[in-house]
Amino acid sequence: MTDPVASPAAPGEVPQTVFLDTVLVPHRSLPPAGFVAVMAVLGGFSFVAGILFVLNGAWPVTGFFGIDVALVYLAFRINYRSARRRERIRLVSDALTVERLGVRGERFAWRFQPYWLRVTLEELDDDSNTLTISSHGRSLTLGTFLGAGERRSLAALLRDALTRWRAHFAPG
Repeated sequence: MTDPVASPAAPGEVPQTVFLDTVLVPHRSLPPAGFVAVMAVLGGFSFVAGILFVLNGAWPVTGFFGIDVALVYLAFRINYRSARRRERIRLVSDALTVERLGVRGERFAWRFQPYWLRVTLEELDDDSNTLTISSHGRSLTLGTFLGAGERRSLAALLRDALTRWRAHFAPG
C-alpha cells in the first residue's frame, strides 16, 4: 500500500494530497518497429508472388496482391489510431476526476465527490466484466479498452485508494 503524496502547488495555494493518479492506455502487442517488419515481409512476399504470376501469364492477379497489402496496412493503421485513447484517473483531497482522450483528440472530463463514490465491477457470463463508478445518480464506465483482468486490478486499485482517502479524512 502506498502513502498519499502531496502534489506541488502554485505560490499561494495549498498543496493537494494525491491518493491515486493513473493513466489507462490500450494494449498493443505489436510495436511500431514490428509493424514495419510485418509490412516489409508481407510486401516482399506479395511482390515475389506477383512477379511469379506475371511470368506465368496471370498478370491480373498481381493487382490483388497489392490490394491485400494495402488492406492489411489500413487495418493496422486503424488499430494504431484506436490506441490513442487514454483515461486519466486522479483522486485528490477534494475530488476524483476522470479525463478521457478519444481517438480523434476529443477530451471529456468528469468529477466525482469521493465520499459517496461507489466502485462496481460487474462480472458477466462470458468471462468479461464492466467497471463502473457512480455517485449521486451519475455513473461512468471505465477502461472499456482493457482486458477483464486489468479491469479487476483497476477496481481493486480504486477501492484501495478510496479506502485510504476515507481513512485520511475520517474524523478522530
